[in-house]
Amino acid sequence: MAPSEVGFVGLGNMGMPMARRLAAGGYQVCGWDVSAGIMREIAGLDGFTAAPGITGLGTDVVLLSLPDSDVVEHVLLAEGLLDSVPAGGTVIDLSSSDPARGRARAGTLTIMVGGSAEAFSFARPILAAISPRVVHAGDVGAGHAVKALNNLMSAAHLIVSSEALIAGRRFGLDPAVMLDIINGSSGRSGSTENKWPNYVLTEKFDAGFSVRLLVKDMKLALGIEHATGTPSAVSEAVLAAWETALGDLPGDTDHTAIARWLDRS
Repeated sequence: MAPSEVGFVGLGNMGMPMARRLAAGGYQVCGWDVSAGIMREIAGLDGFTAAPGITGLGTDVVLLSLPDSDVVEHVLLAEGLLDSVPAGGTVIDLSSSDPARGRARAGTLTIMVGGSAEAFSFARPILAAISPRVVHAGDVGAGHAVKALNNLMSAAHLIVSSEALIAGRRFGLDPAVMLDIINGSSGRSGSTENKWPNYVLTEKFDAGFSVRLLVKDMKLALGIEHATGTPSAVSEAVLAAWETALGDLPGDTDHTAIARWLDRS
């Protein structure tokens, strides 16, 4: 049976919307974040309590939404979070999330889970409070692998879509008209259906996932390709292009700003 109280560590762009979904689903969320401002915020939210410290969550289930694997390891081991979880407790790592902050708020994320069938059965009701689409991807590590490979594909879609749409505009075409045509044709992708209309054409560039984190995920995915002996020439070229952009841009730049960077190159 799923618990009524859960701990949540990492209440940033992705973590806070997911934690709010849990609270809205009836869970009492004991939260922790390094930001003092966020800790003050959650202390006044319905369904939340602020943990006295990272080892003071006091829950059998702890969810993590942290920037990368190094931070996850540091929090769990160096800061002692893992030792503070009661025997038989569960840690659910949601880190390295899909670049779609709005989907986290709306509860339309796809949550891919790696673990045993028993662990998945236990965690599924909790994760279903975040999003109804919860998929058992396989054994431990499978969820992270799918996320990394998905983000590699997403990065490839976005950069090639941006190159094509910028070329079309320079040719004299209206990007909005191009998108209307493409989204009913074989060239469509999440980039043409969501990122370009909502974040590029509007010049908001605030989809909620940084270039630095996307490049990190792409490297993880490329490592999987190399380890499995998969041809990866195109993936390597895409990563190289994104790494060039990362060298020119602040690391926390939103990944949709790749279109603006390309247009100015």
